Amino acid sequence: QVQFVESGGGLVQPGGSLRLSCAASGRMFSRNTMGWYRQAPGKQRELVATISKNGGRINYADSVKGRFTISRDNAKNTVYLDMSSLKPEDTAVYYCNGAVAGNPLYDYWGQGTQVTVSS
Repeated sequence: QVQFVESGGGLVQPGGSLRLSCAASGRMFSRNTMGWYRQAPGKQRELVATISKNGGRINYADSVKGRFTISRDNAKNTVYLDMSSLKPEDTAVYYCNGAVAGNPLYDYWGQGTQVTVSS
């Protein structure tokens, strides 16, 4: 049974930075592409960034390209999202999950971590 625990969210002013972490359980972590997703109020969940199992292939949504950086530490079963130059439209609950062809790998979702960008 895979589990995800996201952390690191908070309230930040526009232009600020945050680092999100997602600790995953299970032996399959290092074998899977991982992704960060977000869901803003009233909107569908969207894929923000993905990183391949060895970190060699990374992709970003156009809306965050150049501002967000995804990374992973397979020894710690953890994936990170470094966010900078934050905008109010980045406000959302952020989740991690596996990613296959742009879709979540698992039906299970963690509790997410709230990011609020506001002055």
